[in-house]
Amino acid sequence: MSTDPTGSIVRRVPSALRSAWDRLRNLTTSSPARFAVLVFGSLVLLFTALLSLPAANTDGRRLPLADALFTAVSTICVTGLSTVDIASTFSPFGKTVIFIGVNIGGMGVLTLASILGLVISKRLGLRAKLIAASDSNPLRTHGGPVNEGQTVRLGEVGTLLRTVALSTLLIEALVALALYPSLVFAGISPLEALWEAPFYAAMAFTNTGFTPNPGGLVPFADDYFLLTVLMAGVFLGSIGFPVIYTLWKHYWHVRRWTLHAKLTLITTTLLFVAGAAAFLILEYNNPKTFGSMSAWDTTFQAFFLSAMTRSGGFSVVDIGGLHGSSLVVGSMLMFVGGGSASTAGGIKVTTLAVLALAVFSEAKGRQSVESFGRRIPSDVQRVALSVVAWGATICALSTITIAQISQADVSDVLFDVISAFGTVGLSTGLTAELTDPAVYVMAATIFMGRIGTVTLAAAVAATSRSQLYSLPVERPIVG
Repeated sequence: MSTDPTGSIVRRVPSALRSAWDRLRNLTTSSPARFAVLVFGSLVLLFTALLSLPAANTDGRRLPLADALFTAVSTICVTGLSTVDIASTFSPFGKTVIFIGVNIGGMGVLTLASILGLVISKRLGLRAKLIAASDSNPLRTHGGPVNEGQTVRLGEVGTLLRTVALSTLLIEALVALALYPSLVFAGISPLEALWEAPFYAAMAFTNTGFTPNPGGLVPFADDYFLLTVLMAGVFLGSIGFPVIYTLWKHYWHVRRWTLHAKLTLITTTLLFVAGAAAFLILEYNNPKTFGSMSAWDTTFQAFFLSAMTRSGGFSVVDIGGLHGSSLVVGSMLMFVGGGSASTAGGIKVTTLAVLALAVFSEAKGRQSVESFGRRIPSDVQRVALSVVAWGATICALSTITIAQISQADVSDVLFDVISAFGTVGLSTGLTAELTDPAVYVMAATIFMGRIGTVTLAAAVAATSRSQLYSLPVERPIVG
């Protein structure tokens, strides 16, 4: 009997494809965190290739690899930092690529990974549901017990994914409609404003901060309606999808709000007001920022700057002109960032709230950490502490490395590094002047900041092993 070598090859190809597909499907269910990192890494490479195309550049030339990679990372990770001027460098095709990229990135690492995992495996397995739920509670990345009182139950994951998509489309559409008249009144042609309004809306809701027109927001510095709409878009994007879901489901019943939603909204409001007060006190007499403004203008711009340092990334005043004390305040706000499962970055406001409650409980000598009639487990506190420690370590190492490479002022380097880690997008002007090695370090900082320290930890850990024994207790001296 003779064999047909061509037929044998044809049979082997589908077999190899099925094997590769099965391995990818197993990855989505066995290690969703690693799959999330793989998804975002693949998206970065794809958008780097797209932004490197001559058609993406206004002069028809290929963008240098370092600039294309950094812009792709900043786009997918919804950061807003850039080594080039977005308005003048990229063509309409390039800006369209950026527009699509920020909306994909704004969906969130774990949410996007869960959606793709659902498409590939045709179902969300238990571990994938746990990871999807961890968008609202990082504890769920770990294999510990899940309390029914936590933000998103397993049965609500599908609803959460629908809420992500619908809220993104609805909020961006409303923000774009509100921005359109202001752009036309500012002198932008109605046809061009028809494109710029959705672009600004996407940049506001995804907390990115790219601007499509030369000069950024400076031409709109006196248009308080436009700036207020942008602040509203940034706020809605920064509170997180689980909070939006809770407000939509129980908007008139505050008592039914989850503890996560309450902590997010309260901490966000407190930081917003405290940041504005700090900028107002520190910058009211600075001629480079607020010094030449009236009392009303100074107050409004202080609140706008406070909102943007939380991860918005838009800027009216020159960040490089801020006092050193204001840069420190801005760095603190950027490091905290916004809410969990949001388009904002940072360690998240709930992490800060949990640690603040733990410190308060310890000062009062209480045995447990409690808030709004609920007890916060000790493992949540450990996760919060781990997030802060890893975030501080990443920022410290990046600052040291970039400062050594660039030999720039440490205060400027620290501000831009924290802006990168918190995916904020504000810059003292340093990022655009960095050499290629420093640009790659900054890009890595953005990637780690957006993926999330808890996700990275879960991706690195191969498996979680349960310990069936307990060691003797001994208390070291602390403090």
